[in-house]
Amino acid sequence: MHNIFIEKPYSFVPPYTWHWPQRFLTKIGKFKGLLRKQHGVVDHECRNLDRLRETIKAGHGIVLAPNHPRTADPIAMYHLCRETPVSLYTMASWHLFNQSAFETFIVRLMGAFSVNREGLDRKAVDYAIDVLVKAERPLLIFPAGSTSRTNDRLMAFMEGPAFIARTAAKRRAKQDGGKVIAHPVCIKYFYQGDIEKVANDVLTKIESQLSWTPDSSIPLIDRIVKVGDAMLTLKELEFNVRAAPGTSLRERQTNMVNNLLGPLEEEWLGAVADGGIQTRVKNLRMKIFPEMSRNEVDRTERARRWKHLERTYLAQQIDCYPEQYVTDYKSVDRILETIEKFEEDLFEHCRIHGNLKVVIDVGEGIEVPTKRDRGAEFDPLMAEIRERIDVMLTELQKESRMYEGPVGKY
Repeated sequence: MHNIFIEKPYSFVPPYTWHWPQRFLTKIGKFKGLLRKQHGVVDHECRNLDRLRETIKAGHGIVLAPNHPRTADPIAMYHLCRETPVSLYTMASWHLFNQSAFETFIVRLMGAFSVNREGLDRKAVDYAIDVLVKAERPLLIFPAGSTSRTNDRLMAFMEGPAFIARTAAKRRAKQDGGKVIAHPVCIKYFYQGDIEKVANDVLTKIESQLSWTPDSSIPLIDRIVKVGDAMLTLKELEFNVRAAPGTSLRERQTNMVNNLLGPLEEEWLGAVADGGIQTRVKNLRMKIFPEMSRNEVDRTERARRWKHLERTYLAQQIDCYPEQYVTDYKSVDRILETIEKFEEDLFEHCRIHGNLKVVIDVGEGIEVPTKRDRGAEFDPLMAEIRERIDVMLTELQKESRMYEGPVGKY
């Protein structure tokens, strides 16, 4: 978790604006090796690129708003760049600019600029708006803000991208009557390998960690449910959270999340908050972390705050397990995602299994309005983008291979 928090004062990092390096590196496919080596993505397919090409040809400012199931997503989007062809500017978390000098150089070369997720980053917002007003390249923003590993279920979307798009639309309209168009983009990964072998290897490792005797004779889905229940139960015991008999998984998750975040919200925000997990976590981190990044707290207080940040991370991870995800729809893709998430949550990393194919589907453009309907509970633009991606995901889900192994309780 700590690698997403950089303990030094935030400073906005702009992209390199040269066109030719991104075009050249994309054209020769340098990103493909990175996808294969670091993420196991070996195949791809881009669909409905004509929709994006038409918007580019019309000269509109363009927001590309994809779902965010895997850390491979930003790199996978360069398949879209290569085949359209087009260059991008991308809003990216600041921690990506603090790995190494070479990695920072490459990230900036590929059009990325930093955003401070633990604070109000006016410079990043202004830069993003300016990109859309000038309409030199599309702007890539992931509205979910973080990855989920649940490709068939969408996380809540943040409202920041809509504010950026609307502000730019207003300026373009005033400037020359131009428009800003938002394209929902659906990213879906399909696993093409041996799910029985991969799942058995991962579950055996986890069961051994839990001091169990691994038993591959148990039907795979039952085995996954058993491991998931054990992992949640351990966290309930660790934090002394009691679940009543017969409580559903979602109720247990909600109870656990509220027990993790509630006391923190009372301390840092003055009251337990309502709303989605992403917003609750962001609001807490904006209070807890800034003074740490500026080295304004002593060692004891820093250690205490790290524990608080770890609780926000755990709450986020717990919330990312959809109820009945592998029992309602037994696809090999959902099975892989679930065991990868188990491994990542227990060991802070998961192995690269390979044999992934990514499909990138571009949705019809949505003209961004210059004003927001203040009577709407959720931002109408983000709600429409999310709804369209959800429809595309539902269609792509039908292309997943179904697990055909032994049937157990589930």
